[in-house]
Amino acid sequence: MKYSDLDLHTRGQARFVDDLPEPEGLLHAVVLSSPAAHGRIIRLDAGKAVETDGVHAVLTADDIPGANEIGTLVADEPLLAEETVHFIGQPVALILADSERQARAALPRIDLEIDELPALVDPREAKARGELIVPPRTFCLGDVEATWKECDLVVEGTVDSGAQEHLYLETQGSLALPGERGTVRVISSTQRPTGVQRVIARLLGLAMHQVEVEVTRLGGAFGGKEDQATAWAALAALGAVIRKAPVKLVLHRQEDMIFTGKRHPYTSDFRIGLNYGGRILAYEVDFYQNAGAAADLSPAILERTLFHCTGSYFVPNVKATAYCCRTNLLPNTAFRGFGGPQGMFVIEAALFKAAVALGMSPAEIQEKNLLEEGDTFPYGMTARGCSAPVCWQEAKSRYDYKETLKRVEEFNTSHVLEKKGLAFMPVCFGISFTNAVLNQGGALVHVYSDGSVSVSTGAVEMGQGVKYKILEVAARVFSIDRKRVKVESTSTLRVANTSPTAASTGTDLNGKATELACRAILERLKGVAAGELGEEDPAKVEILEERIFYDGEKTKLMWEHLIPRVYSRRVNLSAQAHYATPGIHFDKATEKGEPFSYHAYGTAICEVTLDCLRGTYEVDAVRVVHDLGPSLAPDVDLGQAEGGIVQGIGWLTLEEVLYSDQGRLLTGTLSTYKVPDIYHTPRELEVHFLERGENPFGVFNSKAIGEPPFMYGIGVFFALLGAIKAFRPGIDVPITAPLTPERVLMTLYGNRLAELKGLGVENPTGV
Repeated sequence: MKYSDLDLHTRGQARFVDDLPEPEGLLHAVVLSSPAAHGRIIRLDAGKAVETDGVHAVLTADDIPGANEIGTLVADEPLLAEETVHFIGQPVALILADSERQARAALPRIDLEIDELPALVDPREAKARGELIVPPRTFCLGDVEATWKECDLVVEGTVDSGAQEHLYLETQGSLALPGERGTVRVISSTQRPTGVQRVIARLLGLAMHQVEVEVTRLGGAFGGKEDQATAWAALAALGAVIRKAPVKLVLHRQEDMIFTGKRHPYTSDFRIGLNYGGRILAYEVDFYQNAGAAADLSPAILERTLFHCTGSYFVPNVKATAYCCRTNLLPNTAFRGFGGPQGMFVIEAALFKAAVALGMSPAEIQEKNLLEEGDTFPYGMTARGCSAPVCWQEAKSRYDYKETLKRVEEFNTSHVLEKKGLAFMPVCFGISFTNAVLNQGGALVHVYSDGSVSVSTGAVEMGQGVKYKILEVAARVFSIDRKRVKVESTSTLRVANTSPTAASTGTDLNGKATELACRAILERLKGVAAGELGEEDPAKVEILEERIFYDGEKTKLMWEHLIPRVYSRRVNLSAQAHYATPGIHFDKATEKGEPFSYHAYGTAICEVTLDCLRGTYEVDAVRVVHDLGPSLAPDVDLGQAEGGIVQGIGWLTLEEVLYSDQGRLLTGTLSTYKVPDIYHTPRELEVHFLERGENPFGVFNSKAIGEPPFMYGIGVFFALLGAIKAFRPGIDVPITAPLTPERVLMTLYGNRLAELKGLGVENPTGV
């Protein structure tokens, strides 16, 4: 992408927080964190640490001039622990020194004594004890209780899905620069500049206009820098204001893994009722979300789980209840899909179990129950522009499902120790923030007198290509060469009150605002152009590829000539615009409303090969049809789709996050936590974009792409279950993710291993 950051990344010239030139007098910050998951602070003495060579200060909660609170949705998370610690890795003190080495040398010299208390790590136990961050919520549709007796089959089960480490390339970091009169400028690796600005202002007792937060770009985020970046920016700002010196705080990789929250682990119970034809009649589900020690964004994430509890299916009778459970783990946080994958995973598990009981293939049940135009979701909204059946049929046709199924069946018949699995994964994902107030964006556009264009928005570039898409919007509206357009860094001084770049809304909100600002300037340009041409009707003026046309006829007037003339006439060449998604509303009292501007649809067909002797497997193919709409940047969108698919596969197959019973992270290094590499990607990964229909809520009718493809990875999990069932048809397969090779092996042979070992068999895995 010629005008994206790709060339800078390739040359190593793209600057991130840790690459910025160090200002004079810079202090380096290191955090002392809690070694206990739960306990009372008995003693905190930093006297010896302060005496360490190069150390300027050790700051604690007592040094915070404002409110010691960084919670976004619930005020339950102090920046620095005061009397009690609630998770391992919770910040307790901040060391400021001339160098990072000196700051780290002072860490063991702080006398921290904690009276440890029992740690709570199980969300079901937390719920039983009443340890809920917010009250439970329930979405209902129809009458579940009255419908059970009408069902020919009722299946129940438990589903567990694990956490996931974000593992962005750039770790959390911030550089804070004190200004005049107590102001502070913070360069932060955050998806949420205004949120960071708001928290720092509250923490330091400042007005928001005294705090500037700027973001040039992020080296990845995936949701992990929506709320979790705030603490590190606030700590740097605290040090800068108190010491009146620049402060830099950048986490090492292992610190980042130990100190920051993950995707939420869930444990869920379901009950699903169908008729013998495979139609879903009733569905009931309870979600137990392991929120960790503080709310962070957990209540909103749990809400989106409820919004997506029926996946891509119409279920006439639904009761879904969700519990936000407080434990003594790291506060878990946003991750691509924001709770949606956890909800969709459970209903896919329910359909898999039901298919086994009915003697049908899961695909038969999936297809029979796909959403159609006008179907009602459990939250009251109806499906509009529903392309679920179209995507399903296009996938079957394009990827020759009948031939693929035949080939898989023949393979399984002819192979004893290898089996293939095949699974469909339809996706329906709502696009918008479910918190209505966040569905707004702003843009500031300047056209300079030489014809170049500057665009500022609230969108944060984190590798997803949003800056390129916004550049594309400006270039299209003005119909000018893309080299004339520059998209600026994100700053709370240029665009105020920004929403996070999250929920797949970055382009929709900020791109729409950019379009409105550019069109406001364009109308002024047309007025001047008409005068320059001696014509009277600006409506007949059009700019095409930098040439001015009037009433369809080419003129000699060009963009580079027009702009100086507009300036000389003292016409405003700048515009600020605001866009708010229309029609968004939701009533939490009734749990009904219209929380999304639209839905993204698609279908994946996933194929795997399982080595039934070793438990290892290969993902042979993930073939997708996705309803994207007219793309602003096809290459960017393809990259987002492919990356999301592989990340989804990783969550469900390889990426296992383990904690001890005392709340200690056991997979906090890259040697103990496995992510997909090039050898774990599907051998065939094909994405076909279905460009159908108009989407008035997207820029130039485009649709969001960031999160929906992640869910296609769920299909790989169920393809693996299919392969397991092909090898051992009678086995009752537990639905527990991630389905690592070790877990596959234990699923295949766990009971047999125990029996044979009890008999003293030397080689219990022999088949």
